[in-house]
Amino acid sequence: MDRIKVAHIITKLELGGAQENTLYTCGNLDKKKFNVFLIAGPGGILDKQTQNIRTYFVKELIREICPLWDAIAIFKIYKILKKEQPLIIHTHSSKAGILGRWAAYFYRLASGVANKIKIIHTFHGFGFHDFQNFLVKSVYVNVERITAKITDILIAVAHDNINKGLKNKIGKKEQYLVIRSGIKLQEYQRKTDTNALKKELGLGADQIVGMIACFKKQKSPLDFVYTARYVCDKKPETKFLLVGDGDLRPNIESLIKKLHLEQNVILTGWRSDVSQIIKILDVFILTSIFEGLPKVVVEAMASGVPVVATYVDGTKEIIQEGGTGFFVKPHENKKMAERILRLLNDAELRKSFSGQAIKYVNEFDIDLMVRQQEELYLKLLK
Repeated sequence: MDRIKVAHIITKLELGGAQENTLYTCGNLDKKKFNVFLIAGPGGILDKQTQNIRTYFVKELIREICPLWDAIAIFKIYKILKKEQPLIIHTHSSKAGILGRWAAYFYRLASGVANKIKIIHTFHGFGFHDFQNFLVKSVYVNVERITAKITDILIAVAHDNINKGLKNKIGKKEQYLVIRSGIKLQEYQRKTDTNALKKELGLGADQIVGMIACFKKQKSPLDFVYTARYVCDKKPETKFLLVGDGDLRPNIESLIKKLHLEQNVILTGWRSDVSQIIKILDVFILTSIFEGLPKVVVEAMASGVPVVATYVDGTKEIIQEGGTGFFVKPHENKKMAERILRLLNDAELRKSFSGQAIKYVNEFDIDLMVRQQEELYLKLLK
């Protein structure tokens, strides 16, 4: 039996949940049944993890809107698909989701076997949100509406994403299904000695609050710094660990200095030992203004770390308010600080949240995610 050829397309292999899950899927689909290759824009921190995955890098596939480069990217992706002739084309992330699906559509029209070729897109979160300019948001929504018409299956990582898509008239209900964004659960639930890591980061016995995120507007990392100031006003010995990097780093560094938090807030840059770093935290926080389904919240919960996060799509589907964590609205930094202080001052509450969270995360197993995708591919091609 010939193996089914599958193409995965993603904008850029940055350090993030969508990228990590796409790479894991490409590397772990059943090799007896599937022949997988990847198309991505170059320059991501995870590019080096494609060594064992057949990968095409398309330099014109970038996040920013550029009509000329976007047109070239569609043409180049089309040429790759025509050469490889996959039966399944599965796109990820907003930009590659649009360009990749149109390239796949043109390839399908030219193939002569259009009914056999299936186009799938996973919404790891939408490219539009409530904090955008109305006209910009309208453009994004309308492009997604049109592109949904040439898509066979729309995968969401959270039920909230489906509701948001249907509310904005993107696709039909029967096109959608949920496949959770997964993590390697045992990696986060394994007990390890973290003393050496604390020493490396210059941390002692102080309580630690942390966040792991790309430094971009979506994650609102400046709110992390403001929240740290409010907490340190009450508990000045508290340490705040911000793991990640990005365009907003200069702004973050400037705000840390302005608020006199140089001794409290530690910027680690990107780290490859996230599963270990999470284990040294007393409280994990996430200040995002919108999300798809943040894997990092699942990682914290699997590690038994209580979470305080913003009440946004995806996140509100993971955390149980007052059971496994606390919610605040985006930019409610004082309220977030109050919830953090409540947890820092109550060891029994942290223990209760931790125990409940560990029980809740089984549906986020990354190998279950891969099996569900395999079943979908086979079902579509029957």
